[in-house]
Order: sequence, then C-alpha cells, then structure tokens
Amino acid sequence: MRTFSAADSVSPAMQRTRDFLFRPFNWKTYLKLGLIAIITEGAGRSFHSSSHRDHAQGNPSMIWPALHLHPQWIAAIAAAVLVVLVLSLVVFYLVTRLRFAFFHCLIRNTSEIRPGWSFYQEPAARFFWMSLAVGFAYLLLVALVSLPFIRGLWRLFHAIPPGGHPDIAILLSLVLPLIPVIFLLALIGIMLDVVLRDWMLPHFALEDASAAEAWVEVWNRVTAEKREFFVYVLLRLILPAIAMVGLFIVLIIPGLMLAGALAAAEYSIHAVFAGATGTPHLVSVLLEVFFAVLAFAFAVLLSICLGGPLSTAVREYALIFYGGRYQPLGDALFPPPSQAIPAP
Repeated sequence: MRTFSAADSVSPAMQRTRDFLFRPFNWKTYLKLGLIAIITEGAGRSFHSSSHRDHAQGNPSMIWPALHLHPQWIAAIAAAVLVVLVLSLVVFYLVTRLRFAFFHCLIRNTSEIRPGWSFYQEPAARFFWMSLAVGFAYLLLVALVSLPFIRGLWRLFHAIPPGGHPDIAILLSLVLPLIPVIFLLALIGIMLDVVLRDWMLPHFALEDASAAEAWVEVWNRVTAEKREFFVYVLLRLILPAIAMVGLFIVLIIPGLMLAGALAAAEYSIHAVFAGATGTPHLVSVLLEVFFAVLAFAFAVLLSICLGGPLSTAVREYALIFYGGRYQPLGDALFPPPSQAIPAP
C-alpha cells in the first residue's frame, strides 16, 4: 500500500466508505453498520469528557455545604454509584469489543460482526484494561490540576455571609484561569483518544502486541513524521466538525418543519381531548405516546442514516493514513497481488 499524506488520505477514505456502506446497498445492513459506527466512534470519548466535567463542576458539597443526609440515604447513594460504575465498565468493555469487530469489518470489507467479535476477544480485553489504566491516569491528572481551583472556590463560597453573594472579582479571578486549563485537558483527552484508537489499536489487533510494544511502534512513526501526524490530528478534528455543521445547515429547515408538524399534532390532540375523561382521555394519552415514539424513532433513524457514514468515514480515514505507515494494516486494507506460480 502506498503512503498517503494526511490530506491525500481523505479521498480514498471516502471511496472506501462508499464501497463499504453502499455497494451493494441493503437497508438492514446499512442501518446495522451505521449504528455500530456511531456507537464505536461516539461512546469512546464520553469516558474522558464526562470525568472532566465532573471535576470541572467542583465538589457537590461546595454547592450544598449544609446538606445532611440520613445514613440510609448515604448507603443507597453509595450502592447506586457502585452499580453505575460497574455497568459503565461493562458497557465500556462491550464497546471495546465492538470496536475490534468493526475494525475487522472495515479491513476485510465485510458486514459480519460475529467473526471479528470472537477472533479479537483476547487483544480487545487487553486493550480494554490498557484504556482503563490510561483513563484513570487522566482522571488523576484532572483531579490534581483542578484541586487548587476547587480549594479557592470552596473558600470563596464559605466566606459568603447568609443571604449574600460571592465577590464577582474574586470569582472571575478563579474562573478565568480555569478556561485555558479546561482547554488543555480537553486537548490531552483528544490526543489520548487518537493515539489509542487510531494508532495503537491496529497493533493490538494485527500483531497481538502488548501496550509497550504498540506504544514504541507508534512513537517511532510519529517522531519520524511529526508534521504529517500533526496535520492528520488537525484534519481528524476539523473535517468531522465541518461535516456536522454542513449537515446541520442542510437539515435545519426540514427538521424545523417536522418538529412543527409534530408539535401541531400534539397541540391538536390536547385541544380535541381537553377535559376528557375515561376512554377519550385514554385515547388522547395513547395518541400522544404514539407521536412521541414516532418522533423518537425518526430521530434515531435520521441519526443513523447521517451519522453512520460520517463515523465510518472517520474510521476509514484513520486506517488509510496509518495503513501507509504500518505494513500489516496496509496489506489488510489493500492486499498485494498474489505471486503467480511459474509453469514447470
């Protein structure tokens, strides 16, 4: 496979996306692959971003310093947090397995999820634990960086007399320096996501590499082509954002028309069945639920139809760019022609 620059990788990525999703076209397959693409591309970033938001908002006790909870409520909250944590880890593991399965689909140009799900079970598990370790290290970094700001906000809010307001000048002096810190932490989270999923995952999948081996391979390639990898990261962030803005501009008028039609239907139901009791009231409730479910189903369908190709193109772009610099991946994407056996 030839080596594409970051800019030149866009065209073959679009071509492979078109071939993968639309040639041949089947609605069931298209919706399945589109949903998987959205899950695997979108769910991975929530781990870093949600944890960062939790720390950026500060300590809840700072907002309600005088809150006193019954021990039973504390136990219930602790149990709920534990359940949510366990469920989050299970979902994160399943999404990681699904990423490897979708990776298999893209490099083999197949729509079957099961082979990749089974074949990459062990490397996906190791990649999950490595991602978890990196995620907790990132959380620790966020906590350490946020600690001085949390301490300052804690002192500020505790110094407020009853019924008073915080000093705006002091509040701004604490909040304004936090803005570049948040930007820097977000940039670090994005870079971690790109390094792990775009560059290290193929080494786990194709060579069964360890975390250290994959990192050394990636580091050697990045240091050899710093400029190209830097341009790649910029385009990797800018191009999907531009595509989303374009889709929003194109769909805003049809979306508003559809939302207006559904709102008119809901209003008409309320007007027709106003003050109704018994069976008419039940009919109005069922009609409202029907239109609500219809709107939700249409929103999900539209998200898959539009977000699926975009998410697939993002992953194809990552594979095309890195495949030109990592031969096993390049050979999987574009298998070399078989050598002809000479006649005796």
